[in-house]
Amino acid sequence: MRQTLLVIYTSRLEECRDFYGALGLTFHAEQHGGGLRHYAATLPDGAVFEIYPAGGAGGTGGLRLGFAVADAAAGPGRHLLRDPDGRAVELQVGVGVGGVGGG
Repeated sequence: MRQTLLVIYTSRLEECRDFYGALGLTFHAEQHGGGLRHYAATLPDGAVFEIYPAGGAGGTGGLRLGFAVADAAAGPGRHLLRDPDGRAVELQVGVGVGGVGGG
């Protein structure tokens, strides 16, 4: 089994796109039929990471994410970041680690 899709919901759509884009994800805007406009990025293993608007409820739920990248401004090692909604994002930066990629 492998993960193929991860969707996060946010009331800060553009801010989250910018945050995850700064980690190395390349997003493109999508809208399927009459659905909501959202952003999608494809990871090197083919998994898709999407950011959707949260809708009227406003709650985005708790989640901890982790990404490994070859290089980042934070420097080598593990770094715990917070996205614009306060979700924990662990960033592992090191030699021999593939980038998070784009699509």
